[in-house]
Amino acid sequence: MSRRRRALLLLGLALLLGGLAASDVARREAALDREIGPLLPVVVARTQLPAGTEISAGRLAVRRVPARFAPPGSVASPASIQGLKTAIPIPAGGFMLASAVSESGTAAPGPPVRAGERVADVTAVAPLDLVQPGTHVDVLVSQEAGDGSTGKTVLALEDVEVLAATPAAGESTGDDPSRPRVAASLRVDLRQAVYLAAAQAFARELRLLPRAAGDRGEGAQGLEVGSDLR
Repeated sequence: MSRRRRALLLLGLALLLGGLAASDVARREAALDREIGPLLPVVVARTQLPAGTEISAGRLAVRRVPARFAPPGSVASPASIQGLKTAIPIPAGGFMLASAVSESGTAAPGPPVRAGERVADVTAVAPLDLVQPGTHVDVLVSQEAGDGSTGKTVLALEDVEVLAATPAAGESTGDDPSRPRVAASLRVDLRQAVYLAAAQAFARELRLLPRAAGDRGEGAQGLEVGSDLR
């Protein structure tokens, strides 16, 4: 084999290996992006802000963080809170949360919901370590058949925010420790709150399905499966 031909062969092999390495790096980066979610803008305090401090643009900065690390209620734009006051002390670099600012500089009374929202308290089967404040869940409702057996199971609600969660009395369903129960407070609208109250009273079981951070997909609500699994 001539020296020229050998050089071309080595060059081609080097290009092939370089392409494979670049492809592997791209796959790893894509997998990491899927895991941590897209980068979101969040507003933070440039310096420490005592409670009652009037908020100006010079006191704020914008950072971009992965969606899974952005706290619920974080502010995305400095303009949206300019002129308001801090209701609690904010450390330098701390996230600016909508619940931490107000016109008067004092925390608003009442539950952490917005106009038109309600807090629905339910007891459901769910893993407490995965159902924590700020996480989102889907709600399954298993109905009771006329003979007292379990009827159909319905995907009743999707992408519901958890406001609070604690172990329910007894912590598990019956004598089965593999089915832990939690007492959870959920952020819902009025119609959903009424439905959950009825389901808690008349359904056989409620179950919360934790969603991945940043997963806001919907479209399967109303899906039903009967006791015959059809």
